Amino acid sequence: MTACAIEITAEDDDRDGELPGGAGRPTAFTITANGAYAARLAGDGDALYVERWTLDGPEPYAVPLPLGQPEERGTQLLPLADGRVLVARRVDGRRNTFSLLYPTGPATGELRLGSVEAPGSERLVLLPPSPDGICAYAMCVGPDTTTLWLVAGGAFGPERVAEVEGRCTGGTWLDRTGRMLALDRRLDGGPVKAVAVDLERGGEVSPLLQITEDSDDRLLLADPDSGLLLIRSDAPSPGHDRLGWGVLGSLLPVRFPECLRLDDAAVTPFAVQPGQVLMPEGCRVALRIDAAGGSWVGTWQPSARRMGQLAAPVGWLAGSGLWTAGGVLRLPYATAGAPCGLADVEPPPEPEPGPGPGPGRESEAAAVTVATAAEEPRVCRPVPLQQAPLTDRRPAG
Repeated sequence: MTACAIEITAEDDDRDGELPGGAGRPTAFTITANGAYAARLAGDGDALYVERWTLDGPEPYAVPLPLGQPEERGTQLLPLADGRVLVARRVDGRRNTFSLLYPTGPATGELRLGSVEAPGSERLVLLPPSPDGICAYAMCVGPDTTTLWLVAGGAFGPERVAEVEGRCTGGTWLDRTGRMLALDRRLDGGPVKAVAVDLERGGEVSPLLQITEDSDDRLLLADPDSGLLLIRSDAPSPGHDRLGWGVLGSLLPVRFPECLRLDDAAVTPFAVQPGQVLMPEGCRVALRIDAAGGSWVGTWQPSARRMGQLAAPVGWLAGSGLWTAGGVLRLPYATAGAPCGLADVEPPPEPEPGPGPGPGRESEAAAVTVATAAEEPRVCRPVPLQQAPLTDRRPAG
């Protein structure tokens, strides 16, 4: 199952790019990569505590993990595959401490892992759950340099694993091993470009998205099974971001379907259907739609010409959810009567095709290709999009 949660605050929305989680910073409701657990801050007012959800049983259930004092509203959470929850707290204005919380009968156990300094104007954010479910990473973002830390799963507390030149945001895993990480990077005040960081090679950086020289090209979500990439870029409409899709490691062009563009609402992908090996066009994508009247859910496939829209369950933890391999969308919700709920939603059927261009061809003039060169077995080695051919070079028949 592929899922993430996004919550962007006014402080975070600085136009430097999307924050972790395709999507977003893991402060609202974060789901493990395998869909088994989730975590959020629960409670009323300032009386906040960590709450862990179990999602892979017959019925979802929540376990509160309170400590002796309430959590701050800016506390970041990350669930692990073994049911523990990583908690990142900022103290003294610059020091970030890390602990693992877990239930111990009627009480809450806490394992302190250490701390990381984020001096001056730097800020530390947790990256989305690692695909291996064991390790947890954070990045310390400065004006000119971004440092990546392994904050859980190591042998001796927080360990610095890489230093990346530039100011980075975003954070998307490109494989199932937790080796290749995509970040959205800005260098010297230039445009934002997604890059791939190899954590097993000391943070070796290679370009990932370069649609045009001056465009801001961000990666929102990636599905390792199908290779489907969800991209936000202003390449087709300079100054105006568009939602598009491409395929990692193929010659298919990046496309920006008109059906994903709403004049009066923002559309953000938050989950991709897993298990669609080598079938990116058939992969279902869940989207959060935000407008003046509230938030609801969109569903879409690259092969489709329309985006389905449906009402979210009451109390939906907006921007969070996961797909089953069979194509059922599961949306978490919490109400006074049902504090831990999971609604199964069947996406609406695709309408009959009508006249017009084929799937996804509305913005083909802005299309480029996504390509990789396999230098090592089972490791994607992305190359700049500008270096990839723009067309399928098949001989004329």
